[in-house]
Amino acid sequence: MLRPKIPTMPTPTGHVTPPAVIQPTTVTPAAQTPPPIPAPSRPTIQLTPGTALALVGGGTAVVLVVGAVLVSMLLAVAITGVSVAVVAVVLRSLLASEAKRR
Repeated sequence: MLRPKIPTMPTPTGHVTPPAVIQPTTVTPAAQTPPPIPAPSRPTIQLTPGTALALVGGGTAVVLVVGAVLVSMLLAVAITGVSVAVVAVVLRSLLASEAKRR
């Protein structure tokens, strides 16, 4: 089986300095002041009945427009498919009548 090679740590060759000793220091707490409360960056929006009605009307209009566009695209694809099928039938008929004449 495949076994991974574990790298070995090389032994230092030069002069090694001992690690520096860090002395702990005492921390004196300062008087903490609470951070100031930021003012709202933008005003809150309040919905009135008229605004809610306008939003519902706008959403309905968007849904109706998107639906109409999708239905018209589906209708265009269906009409194209029918026309291609009619052309195929006509070409098949023309080719079959041409073969019978020979």
